[in-house]
Amino acid sequence: MVKRLVLASPRGYCAGVERAVETVERALELHGAPVYVRKQIVHNAHVVRDLERRGAVFVDNVGEVPRGSNVVFSAHGVSPAVRHSARFRGLRAIDATCPLVSKVHAEARHFARLGYTIFLIGHAGHEEVDGTTGEAPQSTLLVETAEQAETVVPPQTDKLVYLTQTTLSVDDTDEIVRVLRRRFPAVEAPKKDDICYATTNRQRAVKRIVAAVDLLLVIGSRNSSNSNRLVDVARAGGVVAYLIDDESEIDEAWLDVVESVGLTSGASAPESLVRRVVGWFRERGVSQVESLDGAFEDVFFKLPREVRADGVTRT
Repeated sequence: MVKRLVLASPRGYCAGVERAVETVERALELHGAPVYVRKQIVHNAHVVRDLERRGAVFVDNVGEVPRGSNVVFSAHGVSPAVRHSARFRGLRAIDATCPLVSKVHAEARHFARLGYTIFLIGHAGHEEVDGTTGEAPQSTLLVETAEQAETVVPPQTDKLVYLTQTTLSVDDTDEIVRVLRRRFPAVEAPKKDDICYATTNRQRAVKRIVAAVDLLLVIGSRNSSNSNRLVDVARAGGVVAYLIDDESEIDEAWLDVVESVGLTSGASAPESLVRRVVGWFRERGVSQVESLDGAFEDVFFKLPREVRADGVTRT
C-alpha cells in the first residue's frame, strides 16, 4: 500500500518548451485561428489537444498549409529544405525552434563548411535529428547506439566531430562517445555539451530519487524522447518505472506491494498533469507528499520576434 509520494525536482517544462507553447498561444491571440503548426509543437498529447481546441492546426508538412498562412515551426527545429518550402508557398513562418537546438544546427553548418564529417548521435526519425541532418546531409553520419559506433565508417578521418540530439540519455551518450574516441582519437567535441540543461537536470533528479522510492512514474507522452529517457534512467538504477500520459493510465496493480512512489515529468509535460496525479494519490489516502530538492533553473528564452510585442504586426 502506498504511504508516501516523492516529487522529483526539477521536473516538467523547460525554457524551450515554455517558449514554443507560448509562441503558438501568442500567434493565436495576434492572428486568430487557425494558426498552422508543422508537427507537434512539443511532444505532449495534452498540450497539443489544448492548442487544437484553441485553434491551432497541426500538420505533417508545410504543403498542407494554405498559401499565405501563418505557420509555426516546432521546438524540435526544421531543415533548410522545410524553410525553403515554406517560403516557396508564401507562408509567414514563426520559428519556435528551441535555441539550444538552433545551436546544434549552427554547429552542423560550421563543421560542414570546414570539411568535417559529423557523427550525429541521436534517434533516427526524431524531428530534431531530421532537422539537424538537413543542415549538412552530405557530411552527417547518424549514430544511434554504441554498437553502431563500433562499426561506423566515415569517408575520411582527418576531420571528425560528434554532435548530439539535445534530449538523449547522458549515460548512453557518454558510452557512444567513449567508443568513438577509442576508434577515432582525434574526434572533436562541441565547445559546449549539446544535451540540454533540462534533460541533464531531470535525469540527475531521477538518479537521486530512485534511492528513496520503490517505483517511479514519469509523466510524458510516448513520443517524448526526454520522458522515455527518464524511464530508462530509473530502470538502469534498479527501480521499476512507467511512462504515463496522465493519472488515467496508472494501473493500481503496480502499487500492490509498493510503499513509496516517485513522480517526475518530462520537459514537455505541464505541471498541471503533476497536480492531477498527486490528486489521484491523495484521493486514495496518500497524505505524505514531499519534494526532493534539485538544481535551480532560471533559463529564459525570448519569444520569436514575430510574436513579441515589440516586433509584430497584427493581421
